Amino acid sequence: MKREYARRRARLMRRMGPDSIALLPAAPLRVHSRDVHWPYRQDSDFLYLTGFREPAALAALIPGREAGEFVLFCQPRDPERERWEGPLAGPAGARADYGADEAHPIARMDELLPALLANRRAVYHLPGAQPEFDARLASWAQRLRPQGRAGRNPPREYRSLEHSLHELRLRKSRTELALLRRASAAAGRALRRAMAATAPGRWEYELEAELLRETRRRGMEFAYPGIVASGPNACVLHYTANARRLAAGDLVLVDSGGMLGDYASDLTRTWPVDGRFTAPQREVYELVLEAQRAAIRRCAPGNAWTDLHRAATRVLTRGLAHLGVLRGDWRTLWKKEAYRPFYMHNTGHWLGMDVHDAGAYKIDGAWRTLEPGMVTTIEPGLYFAPGARGVPKRFRGIGVRLEDDVAVTRAGPEVLSAELPSEPDEVCRLVGAGAG
Repeated sequence: MKREYARRRARLMRRMGPDSIALLPAAPLRVHSRDVHWPYRQDSDFLYLTGFREPAALAALIPGREAGEFVLFCQPRDPERERWEGPLAGPAGARADYGADEAHPIARMDELLPALLANRRAVYHLPGAQPEFDARLASWAQRLRPQGRAGRNPPREYRSLEHSLHELRLRKSRTELALLRRASAAAGRALRRAMAATAPGRWEYELEAELLRETRRRGMEFAYPGIVASGPNACVLHYTANARRLAAGDLVLVDSGGMLGDYASDLTRTWPVDGRFTAPQREVYELVLEAQRAAIRRCAPGNAWTDLHRAATRVLTRGLAHLGVLRGDWRTLWKKEAYRPFYMHNTGHWLGMDVHDAGAYKIDGAWRTLEPGMVTTIEPGLYFAPGARGVPKRFRGIGVRLEDDVAVTRAGPEVLSAELPSEPDEVCRLVGAGAG
């Protein structure tokens, strides 16, 4: 990975051009309560360029600098602190293990940064991401203003790094795609375990525990709070209480993903608690599955991002009219977005180091075109709340979503989570099989 990070920095610096500098601070520690911190998660942009996972750090990228283009400020080694919190890289480790050309203790940042900024045409940073850092950057530039006669001038321009950096993150390398495949496969195995552990009388949080066990057993962490939503809870899109008892005749919708090698997976399956779909449940499930497959087929180079959603909603609208949920010509209903009361979210989102990964969906006001290396989720659903008006009674209380991780390749879509079944009969065979 050391070479991978170096390639990323080089690609970014080519975009920046000469006489520029990019500054990226590490994510700060976050307090959970009193003197207890949340588990540390490095800022994804910082991690993408450095692989460095410690707080209290700053990366400077300086194209063409003879003394070295990658400068890293970090915490120094401290035996007493490391006795409590574990080893630190220190400046020597930053050079040896992370490829820094030059490294300094973070305490010297205020002393050394003005010299690195001097006579740079442009400073690239992420304004607003960390207001305290923005204030320090302004103070370093201010210190240069009286030094013009000595030939040390402050930067002339301040530019956002977001577009250039996030465009790089949007197109995954072979290394990144390999990690995403592994993350999706591992998350799929966790969902299989949850299916196998499902039985009437168990609790949603018990399935969550099965997900956690398999996720941690494979060296991963949850990528986001898992959703285990049975019965009417499946109609609540971001339900995370996971506190209802599973009942025979209900569906359970499970949305879960893990982080592996700093890359996220994001999968959803819906299955019957007792391993048998009722006729209305199966009708809804098969309609969502058809919509998902239609959207996946559109995950090919040259198609527009919005084509995925259009493909899914066409199928869903036609199906809703067939089921009697909507009335009228389905094409007219589709143009009016009559599906929205039952399908209120988009069909997917970028996936990578973040579950909702970096990258614009529109360029100059137009939906962007898909390219090889982009990775997206495909996650259509239908949600009929128990009290939904105008919905035939047999469908009320049914919520179904299916989600897979899909890479755009030159040969077409690659479903990274293809090992996890979605055919209704295959899913039913897994339910209640027992978690090993």
